[in-house]
Amino acid sequence: MGPRLGVIAAAVVAGALLLPLIAVAWRAEGWSGIDARDWGALWFTLWQSVVSATVSILLAIPVARALARRDFVGRGGVVLLLGAPFILPVIVAVLGLVAVFGRSGLVNGALDSLGLGPVSIYGWQGVILAHVFFNMPLATRLILQGWHAIPGERLRLAASLGFTATDTFRRLEWPMLRSVVPGIFLVIFLICTTSFAVALALGGGPGATTVELAIYQAFRFDFDLSRAALLGAIQLTLGATAALLSLRFALPSGFGAGQDRAVARWDSRTPLLRLQDAVAIGLACAFLLIPVGLVLADGVFAVFDLPATVWWAAFRSLVMALIAAALTTTIAFLMALAVVETRRGGWIDLVGSLSIAASPLVLGTGLFLILLPVANPVSLALPVTVFVNVVLALPFALRALIPAMRTLMADYGRLSASLGLSGWAWTRLIALPRLRGPIGFAAGLTAALSAGDLGVIALFGAPDRATLPLVLYQLMGSYRMEEAKAAALILVVLSLGLFWLFERGGRRADA
Repeated sequence: MGPRLGVIAAAVVAGALLLPLIAVAWRAEGWSGIDARDWGALWFTLWQSVVSATVSILLAIPVARALARRDFVGRGGVVLLLGAPFILPVIVAVLGLVAVFGRSGLVNGALDSLGLGPVSIYGWQGVILAHVFFNMPLATRLILQGWHAIPGERLRLAASLGFTATDTFRRLEWPMLRSVVPGIFLVIFLICTTSFAVALALGGGPGATTVELAIYQAFRFDFDLSRAALLGAIQLTLGATAALLSLRFALPSGFGAGQDRAVARWDSRTPLLRLQDAVAIGLACAFLLIPVGLVLADGVFAVFDLPATVWWAAFRSLVMALIAAALTTTIAFLMALAVVETRRGGWIDLVGSLSIAASPLVLGTGLFLILLPVANPVSLALPVTVFVNVVLALPFALRALIPAMRTLMADYGRLSASLGLSGWAWTRLIALPRLRGPIGFAAGLTAALSAGDLGVIALFGAPDRATLPLVLYQLMGSYRMEEAKAAALILVVLSLGLFWLFERGGRRADA
């Protein structure tokens, strides 16, 4: 019964992806709705994604190399820090970057003291800066796994042959980078093309509007459904093309390898290389810690003066995150079982992975068109937001559960069949006790991403149904920065706290 439910769940997910897209395509009335500003948004989306991915990787390579060849106190914490931006609410990171690079930020304060003119974070430069903030740590983690994949025997052989650091890079490290960097580049490119909250907060001008933001503007301000539908089709084509290209290149598997111990490197013991690695790691940590640290430090003093609307928004975000986590892990569990146990496993895995190319605003626009004839979409803002969060978090949950499910079935599948265990009894006695680790990780990741999401709710959200990220964005828009920083503190505690509780609960169950 379990695998059959997984097939049904996969069919539901496929319908959830296709029906909104069909509604978008059906509503389109021709290409006449696309004007010069929309083609400008497409061009900006493409070139800023290329630049953001390129800069992220170029900055990540020296940091990953330093972590791969240095073993020091606190190294595990540094590697853990590199995973934090992925689950950090986007709007909080934007607020932190404004605190550092904004008009009254640290950078402009230093420039003013030197008699230099200010720099602006708003526009294309702010969008690229924010994308690098999020994606440089991701690139570092993935490239670091490539470094750990180099066999220690080859490094010892290189040392015995008297290789210098340059020789080792040319003979061992460069071939590794050539194999892993193209896939990482395409993944980061895909993430940047579907970025919305960053462009909404830091872009938005004629020269810094992404396709995602153009969809939002067409829908929210112009109520031009035809233009929004056509832009949605362009966004889908762009995302699907990048996703298919990313499948062409191999990526390192999993995130856990980044916690491995550094391999002894005889070629990098010179004081200059030690200093070089220390500078790379130190600058990376400062780039990640200072913006968020400034926001959280300032927010502490205003937390207790926040209006009740902020606390109610936090409660709504908490409830939505818990519901999304429960639904996502349930669907991912059923689909992972079907992937392992049925002949349809390949297409089920493909359905679960395709949603990484889906745009939240495209799904939201399609759902609006579907719901409009039968209900008021604004009144269903919260359920629709939960639904979209479940669909978009599913690929990450599946990546955590499918390998664990394969191991479980290899170890206990025949024994379970011989004992006649199936259905709920097998789930309760065999599966859940041994999959609590990956289930906890998947639930924590989904909850954190859902709590910090500013996507569909920006389309549908009403003042009395706003989530905490939307309230935070509204506070920033009205220049109530002290309250915004306090709300950001609550959002960070909520997102990271949910991830920590679920993930720690899973690890404790495995202990």
